[in-house]
Amino acid sequence: MRTVAPWASDPAKSRGRLHEEAAGALRGPRDAFQRDRDRIIHSIAFRRLRHKTQVFMAPDGDHFRVRLTHSLEVAQIGRAIARTLGLNEDLTEALCLAHDIGHPPFGHAGEDALRAAMAGAGGFDHNAHTLRTLMRIEKPYPLWDGLNLTWEMLEGLAKHNGPIDAPTWALAEADATFPLALTTWPSLEAQVAAIADDIAYDNHDIDDGVRAGLLDIRQIMGVPLVARGWKAAKARYPDTADTRLLPELIRSQIGLMVNDLIAETRRRLRDSRIETADDVRAAGRQLVGFSRALRAEERELKRFMYANLYHHPHQLEAATAARTVIGGLFGAYAADPALLPDSWRETLPAAEPERSRHIADFIAGMTDRYAIARYRECVGPITLPDGF
Repeated sequence: MRTVAPWASDPAKSRGRLHEEAAGALRGPRDAFQRDRDRIIHSIAFRRLRHKTQVFMAPDGDHFRVRLTHSLEVAQIGRAIARTLGLNEDLTEALCLAHDIGHPPFGHAGEDALRAAMAGAGGFDHNAHTLRTLMRIEKPYPLWDGLNLTWEMLEGLAKHNGPIDAPTWALAEADATFPLALTTWPSLEAQVAAIADDIAYDNHDIDDGVRAGLLDIRQIMGVPLVARGWKAAKARYPDTADTRLLPELIRSQIGLMVNDLIAETRRRLRDSRIETADDVRAAGRQLVGFSRALRAEERELKRFMYANLYHHPHQLEAATAARTVIGGLFGAYAADPALLPDSWRETLPAAEPERSRHIADFIAGMTDRYAIARYRECVGPITLPDGF
């Protein structure tokens, strides 16, 4: 049996769910966090991630990552870290799988467009929308809205990036429904999920960028962290073609980051004298993180990726098209609610800001390709960049 550290989240000590569930309704020998993970996997919102942007919008290549494959990769990294640190793997996995559920179509470009369209109704934030989706919009149960996830799961999704002093309207609404102690740090499992996300996209976006032809290996050598890893890979396999070494670089770099994170986290736990899960929330600081040296190098890698991939002219052209689609859809539905599907039109509130928020809920749930199809149906023709 795997040893669990005393500071791990314990499903037997969960603060429970918003709606009490009768013991007779439980299915199978699973604990509370295992049920949370399974509810995420079986949700409609999770399935839709297979057609939502990770880096490339509505990609026409089968080998590029999408939100679903990214979430699976984050979960793999998160589980490995959690196991080594003696944390609850099931809660960590559930948080990793669910962390991007609130993303609208077209990733951050779609989010920017929804935020602008919703400026008069409180704006839009994908992290808060994850809570809104899982607590209100998903409706698989007969007696309540949402997936009825545990407090620890919702808390981790709400503040996995740290305490929140000024929540957006959607997060404030979730907190009012089921108070999530937003101003404290969350569990170690949530902190692991947040950095597993960073590790995944820091490295896998390099792979996708090279595959797409927007980055080349020589260009990336300008980042010292990558250059060291590449030099080591070349030394191990001196007669191997560069194209075969890229996956080795990615694997090695992920391993470097994971090992550094584990060592640094153990140091912080020891220095902060953490003994229980409650001590984690009372510590007043982030306990899961990179060493100072690696954190500086990881930030340098991020700066490179923003300058050379995320803000590449091809990506900016695609983002402009994405904003056109999302803004056009919001305007069309706001002007003529008859364009909404029956189930969404019949439940459309009459007053603002609820009316705009309802329309945004519908659009945020769309996949990339569904949004494009609805735009052409409701607004008109649109020319999309090559590869979109």
